[in-house]
Amino acid sequence: MSDRIAVIGAGQMGNGIAHVFAQSGLEVTIVDVADAALAKGRSTIAKNLDRQVKKGTITEDEKATVLGRVSTSTSMDAIAGAALVVEAATENRDLKFRIFAEMDAKADAGAILATNTSSISITEIAAHTQRPEQVIGMHFMNPVPVMQLVEIIRGLATSDATTAQVITWSKLVGKTPVEVNDYPGFVANRILMPMINEAIFCLMEGVGQAEAIDTVMKLGMNHTMGPLALADLIGLDTCLAILEVLHDGLGDSKYRPCPLLRKYVAAGWLGRKSGRGFYTY
Repeated sequence: MSDRIAVIGAGQMGNGIAHVFAQSGLEVTIVDVADAALAKGRSTIAKNLDRQVKKGTITEDEKATVLGRVSTSTSMDAIAGAALVVEAATENRDLKFRIFAEMDAKADAGAILATNTSSISITEIAAHTQRPEQVIGMHFMNPVPVMQLVEIIRGLATSDATTAQVITWSKLVGKTPVEVNDYPGFVANRILMPMINEAIFCLMEGVGQAEAIDTVMKLGMNHTMGPLALADLIGLDTCLAILEVLHDGLGDSKYRPCPLLRKYVAAGWLGRKSGRGFYTY
């Protein structure tokens, strides 16, 4: 088995996934369409490694070694030779379908193709390849270097061998893999997103201010972060996309996205990444 991994997408999830694989001793290639995104992704990995140096969990030499394992490319040809290709692009069905068709064409025959999708059907993604038995969901949590969970989602055709190998890789990077079934939103977002959505309805209806709603959930429910601050961290466009997948896929009105969430996304108030969401950054 090759000890090289490829990650498609240099954003907050992609660079985090690259970070944990590189820190576990594997060579990683990050592929993105934009050089600027690749530069920003590498810079984020360096900053996160700096934090680990300050905490004393790694040395300066180890930081340099980890960064040395990360290469970048704007060409999908760079995934040739990788044993695992993890797609971490925007949460958009058509985009993921196109990327998987291209990954399938460029990756080695034996390579496993994983998606970090937080809600889209693995079975449907796999149908856009000639190797559905080698396609699987590998849903990391944000921020990837810190959070322990990886949701492992089998599509209808995913093989036992693919699942076993991905569970092994998840443990290798220090994560706890949990196997769940391929339904809209899987487990994490099927439970999380309606909670975030309800918090937005509370804000829209004037039940409480953003700080009040978040403080109730932090102090009353022992959550590390309130739902509105968490939505800003995830990205309000991503929250909306996941809720739409839940609403379309399950057909239940309880998943309907709050109109205030739609309004914020339409305004470009996407949370931390745009400088404004439910809070100003």
